[in-house]
Amino acid sequence: MNFRTLDLNLLRVFDAVMAERNLTRAAERLAMTQPAVSHAIKRLRESMGEELFSRQAFGMKPSPRAEALWPEVREALGRLQQLLDPGEFDPQQQPSTFRMAMADATAALVLPPLVRQLEAAGAQAQVHVLPLTTRDPRALLEQGDADMALGFFPNAVAALQAQGHAASIRQHRLYNSEYVCVMRRDHPLAAQPLTLDVYCAARHLLVSFSGRPHGFVDEALAALHRSRRIELTVNQFFTAGRIVAQSDLLTVLPASFVEATGYRQQLTERRLPMPLTPVHVDMLWHLRNEARSEQRWMRGQVVAACKAAEAATITA
Repeated sequence: MNFRTLDLNLLRVFDAVMAERNLTRAAERLAMTQPAVSHAIKRLRESMGEELFSRQAFGMKPSPRAEALWPEVREALGRLQQLLDPGEFDPQQQPSTFRMAMADATAALVLPPLVRQLEAAGAQAQVHVLPLTTRDPRALLEQGDADMALGFFPNAVAALQAQGHAASIRQHRLYNSEYVCVMRRDHPLAAQPLTLDVYCAARHLLVSFSGRPHGFVDEALAALHRSRRIELTVNQFFTAGRIVAQSDLLTVLPASFVEATGYRQQLTERRLPMPLTPVHVDMLWHLRNEARSEQRWMRGQVVAACKAAEAATITA
């Protein structure tokens, strides 16, 4: 490949196709036609002297060479954008799309005040909330599938803090909460102390984003050589709140989320009978978005929304 004759616009197309794995969606992202995107990929293939994608029934499959190139291309494009990006972002004049990965418990607290702020600012912003299926969203951010991730990511945050400034992912603490045991208000156990023996003997509902059959509570119980009986596993905190409000199952929810379930009057909370790590909700984003003016603006909006949500909770 002769770099001096390479059209650098082809790298933007390459980045979009890698991110979307689909020519039509890549064309929409780039404001191009699908034939133009297809032609650009053909030109890049000719410049590289090798195939970068193969067509599949539901999109484009990158070659191993393309997978190896993409992180470097994204990093280079990000640095170039930072150099050329104007310093100020005008949310009223510049339409932007923001992709945020978060669980329903976080979304229920953050999104209402965030939407109010965007409306008050007259922002031409589109926010796409992506489902969070992991407690470690670093790969999601590295691959460019999300601009930021909001949630409780203890292992990921510990790894980032150990890496320090060498980490490609940045982190900001949004708010703190704690896990509590939740049951329906007239549950047979609601009128007695929730001891460890009573808790372990009860029937439980587990919230698991990934579908794993155990979670933080089970790890804490295992450290005490105890276990519990999980009868149902779901992937949303809201679903869990609705089910326990109408059953004899116990579940564990972030205390900050109980109000947002809409079932506060039907639920009661109890302190867990074992030590559990406090819930620290963080915002993570990739270094490539660190200096982009629209991304900086949105991160500031998220921080302000979290403060507003905390203030509303204290007032209530």
